[in-house]
Amino acid sequence: MFSIDTKRELQKGNPEAFKEVFRLLYPRLKGYCKLFVPDENEAEDLIQECFITLWEKRNTIDVQKRIESFLFVIIRNKCLNFLKNKRLDSENISTENLQVAELQYLYQLDLAEKEEKSLEEMLIASFQEAVDSLPKKMKAVFVQCKLEGRKQKEVAEEMGISIKMVEKQIAKAKIHIREQLFKKYPAMVVLIAMLLG
Repeated sequence: MFSIDTKRELQKGNPEAFKEVFRLLYPRLKGYCKLFVPDENEAEDLIQECFITLWEKRNTIDVQKRIESFLFVIIRNKCLNFLKNKRLDSENISTENLQVAELQYLYQLDLAEKEEKSLEEMLIASFQEAVDSLPKKMKAVFVQCKLEGRKQKEVAEEMGISIKMVEKQIAKAKIHIREQLFKKYPAMVVLIAMLLG
């Protein structure tokens, strides 16, 4: 999603690069975080901590790797720590919208060898493969509207198609991507749904 130049600028401490990363990844991180932490304020705190960590560790960013993976690992660890700290107080935390298998898998990944890819890295790589396999026009619509956050009206005008057609292309793309991801990760229903938001 982010160019090597953007990552290099972020490494150097360019606030504009940081703003771009924040703008594009904040909604996905929030959706992911809320799987574990339903409380809006607590989720916001964890996401802010996540971006603070990114800023503090910006000079360690590997420009050949995805910033998304880096941030998802940070937020996953923060969520897991939050759950561990709250686990004795079951009234303050609800994981009913998260399948037990998913939560167990995330804990397992947290304890796995460092050489293993994290769930986020695997999901993001598979997500990218599924997006790349979309028909050209559908991919262009999906990427611009869902990944770059552009307005459907703008994309429709630019591509010379109706807003209805844009909506149809996005809906078809989501079905295709969801099917591809479910084949690989049948137990990750909630995470995949949040990823496709």
